[in-house]
Amino acid sequence: MAKTYRDWNVEQTCLLPPSVMDFVPADHVAHFVRDTVREQLDLSEILAPYEKEERGYPPYHPVMMTALLLYGYCQGVYSSRRIAKACEERVDFMAVTGMNRPDFRTVSDFRKRHLEALQGLFVQVLKLCQGAGLVKLGHVALDGTKMKANASKHKAMSYDRMRATEVRLKREVRDWFSRARSADEAEDRQHGKERRGDEMPQWVADKQQRIAKIREAREALEMQARKAGEAAPDPKAQRNFTDPESAIMHKSGKEYIQAYNAQAAVDSTAQVIVARSLSNCRNDVQQLEPMVRQIKQNMGRQAQELSADAGYCSEGNLAVLGRHRIDSYIATGRQRHSQTTATSQRRGRKGTRVAAMRTKLARAGRRSRYRLRKSVVEPVFGQIKQGRGFRQFLLRGVAKVQGEWSLICTVHNLLKLAKSLKSI
Repeated sequence: MAKTYRDWNVEQTCLLPPSVMDFVPADHVAHFVRDTVREQLDLSEILAPYEKEERGYPPYHPVMMTALLLYGYCQGVYSSRRIAKACEERVDFMAVTGMNRPDFRTVSDFRKRHLEALQGLFVQVLKLCQGAGLVKLGHVALDGTKMKANASKHKAMSYDRMRATEVRLKREVRDWFSRARSADEAEDRQHGKERRGDEMPQWVADKQQRIAKIREAREALEMQARKAGEAAPDPKAQRNFTDPESAIMHKSGKEYIQAYNAQAAVDSTAQVIVARSLSNCRNDVQQLEPMVRQIKQNMGRQAQELSADAGYCSEGNLAVLGRHRIDSYIATGRQRHSQTTATSQRRGRKGTRVAAMRTKLARAGRRSRYRLRKSVVEPVFGQIKQGRGFRQFLLRGVAKVQGEWSLICTVHNLLKLAKSLKSI
């Protein structure tokens, strides 16, 4: 008896219109993201600009575009081109868009236009997590991660090199004009009668553009130095031409990257991010106080405990935590073999808050609450970078990158919420 198979007829049309509800299983995260955005988030700030636009071709629904953007980030699909392609090829994206297919420019423009309003979704999703019992504020761990900027570190130049290069390029352009003036007849023969012979070649135009860029970067560094009360910039101070607001930061070992410093404060209950920020400061020490204030602002109350690594340790920061009545566990650093006793004492002299913290951690030993830090905040960065593949920002400039980091943190919390409800 011949084996029979299920029917496979690619020319067969659907007798009934397909339903997006059937594209993916009922418990799929695509349904969760779409319905959460539609039913539980306040998008009035995103919708408001469209109410004033009476003319023009009807745009894609802003609620659908918001759900699409958040779902794309949930799936590790970040670029507008890849999101637009997924709308055409992936049924889970079709379940979110209802078969709409916005092109990549529409996706990109929507993200740029509403980036500030999209940041407000972080607190809304955080409140949903709190309502689901995922945030207790019993222990919060704070940490930062150096995230690559949308710029190459090889596009940066030091102040010293800027001055030398600017002089050299000016000399090269001046020499070219000098040679051009003394070779009119030769250029007539070379370029023909239809051209004047004194057109500026492309390489000169490029060098003039480079001079302008270098001058602009040099003046920006000089302005920064004046604001800091310095007579002149540090000769080694650098500025990137692609994204001037990013900075070269130490990542690990001998590796340095063009980056931003992304911060996250994570609640220990379910690894929900309760506060987030981003800066171009290389060090973490200045980030603690604003993050502590943001926890209270976002949640309505303060964390009971907070842990952080040695990068946040300072007399001032420990005083801030004391004023907020937070039971803190901040690493004070490790003493290296080459470090003298005097140096160690200066880092935490007897009677200082740093010395008291060192004693507090030492007495608790392995039972110290500080041990929670590694299991609370570090896995979150792993989930974002490794699990969802976000290792480099797409946008440029501190303001835009802050918005992008807020979206990443919002989606992280949204997935935590989806997972918790799925397990009920």
